[in-house]
Amino acid sequence: MINLDTLRKKLESVDRQLLTLVKERQDLSHNIGQLKDELGLGTRDYGQETRVVNRARELATELGITPEVAEELFLALIRSSLTVQEKQRVASAGEGSGRQVLVIGGAGQMGSWIVRFLASQGYAVEIADPTGTVDGFNCVHDWQDLTLHHDVIVVAAPLAESNRILKAIAERRPHGLVFDIGSLKTPLREGVNALRDAGVKVASIHPMFGPTTELLSGRHVIFVDVGSEEGMAQAREIFAPTMATLVEMDLDSHDRMIAYVLGLSHALNIIFFTALAESGEEIPRLAQMSSTTFDAQLAVARSVAEDNPYLYFEIQSLNEFGSESLDALSSALSQLLTVLKDTNEEGFYSMMKKGEQYLHGRDSNVSD
Repeated sequence: MINLDTLRKKLESVDRQLLTLVKERQDLSHNIGQLKDELGLGTRDYGQETRVVNRARELATELGITPEVAEELFLALIRSSLTVQEKQRVASAGEGSGRQVLVIGGAGQMGSWIVRFLASQGYAVEIADPTGTVDGFNCVHDWQDLTLHHDVIVVAAPLAESNRILKAIAERRPHGLVFDIGSLKTPLREGVNALRDAGVKVASIHPMFGPTTELLSGRHVIFVDVGSEEGMAQAREIFAPTMATLVEMDLDSHDRMIAYVLGLSHALNIIFFTALAESGEEIPRLAQMSSTTFDAQLAVARSVAEDNPYLYFEIQSLNEFGSESLDALSSALSQLLTVLKDTNEEGFYSMMKKGEQYLHGRDSNVSD
């Protein structure tokens, strides 16, 4: 009689075979990526991805496997393949080719991401950060002890410090490109203007993703126009080999929209988990009867609650346009409370339909 341990060992063997095949698939993806580069083709082919998923669903049906399981599995494999090919393209582009980079604040979360990203392009990366180090990279405590001979200088410090750092760099007039990666731009206005006025090639960038991101397809990198065409062009070249969508806008427009994209979404989740924490209801009991909507909202709220509270406070408190989105949130809540208090079914329906129509416009073309 076959016992449980025997079956589990067979399952373990099958799992090993699966992962071996995944490795073989990734190797093939690497070869395909090389050929795409040689032929001048783009990394992503949406038509081919659709064909792969449809083929997987059909095969799953023939084998008696749920098609949705096959689709989820192959979408994960496609993401893995794209990540391999994107990293390969970034590395082969060789934009760095030995050029020197200084990342001020490079031991932080996004700072260490930009360190690894630039190193993958061949840049010789040096870090200046009083808070820590990054394995494999030369680190110094204070950037002001350096000569600033670097081809690129990245400021990845907290917003409150970044403006001061940018102004101090402007006084030394470095020859290389200087850019920040701050989540807000109005607090850095003086610093980037000082660099521009000093004749320094300057840009201001906002990567719209977190430090654990690997695949940049579907992600956005915002390039804020601070009046330096050469700086903007050089900054764009750094991200050009990726599959990220590169978006340009002016400084005030960036922070006005960030008030909604980050400020409003963060505030909504902070209110959500604060209301739960102060409700007196224990989260395990709520989880016992959770719905799909609640689980999805809870997952987002947890990611916010576990993130850097000091960064979130900066985003909420330092944005000149921040009150606009919070006022909109307060107004919407007041509107909902009024509709419910008045038992206004039509008013409630109207709110729901307005939201539906607005959100359906997400994928429409946006003109500059």
